[in-house]
Amino acid sequence: MNRALPLILLATTILVFATVFLVILPAGQIRSAAIPEGLEPYDAAETRGRAQYVSLGCVYCHSQQPRAPEQAPDTARGWGRPSTASDYAFDSPHLLGTMRTGPDLLNIGARMPSRAWQLTHLYQPRAIHPTSIMPSYPFLFETKPEAAAGDVLVQLPPEYRPEDGSVVVARPEALDLVAYLVGLDRTYPAATPDLRDNGYAEAREGEAE
Repeated sequence: MNRALPLILLATTILVFATVFLVILPAGQIRSAAIPEGLEPYDAAETRGRAQYVSLGCVYCHSQQPRAPEQAPDTARGWGRPSTASDYAFDSPHLLGTMRTGPDLLNIGARMPSRAWQLTHLYQPRAIHPTSIMPSYPFLFETKPEAAAGDVLVQLPPEYRPEDGSVVVARPEALDLVAYLVGLDRTYPAATPDLRDNGYAEAREGEAE
């Protein structure tokens, strides 16, 4: 028991220290970040599409956080500038992701703004990239003998079209998901928190002296 008490106190101290410096102080810095002028709230379709993105597990294979050049060659890959806290002002929950089985998607709407391309890619990724390992999502689409008024046709190469001459049209779930993907565009100038508000800059200046 005499040994347990010091261990408990040490563990508690480490936990408090980590909470302050890894949660509370960063939260204070982020809270001062202004919403960038180029960032708009998600509309209804994008919000539904974001829910589809989560439910389909896209976050398990795609990140949404382009990194600084010293961390990864994301800028050279064309994935955009390093992300900042302000880029996620309207995100709840945040979908940063940790895996990159596929490319980072925070700026996929800037790189691939075509709704037709996105629909084809979701229906059958191999129709665009023959070596893609991304799963297809045919349940987001419907096969019909012919398109009706208002249907959005999916453009497919001959080898991926239904053999009976039917057409593939997007369900509302597919259109919502594409609306979300096309809306992912953080190519506006980065906005960063005013770190002087919480003494961070002064502390860094003191370290340099």
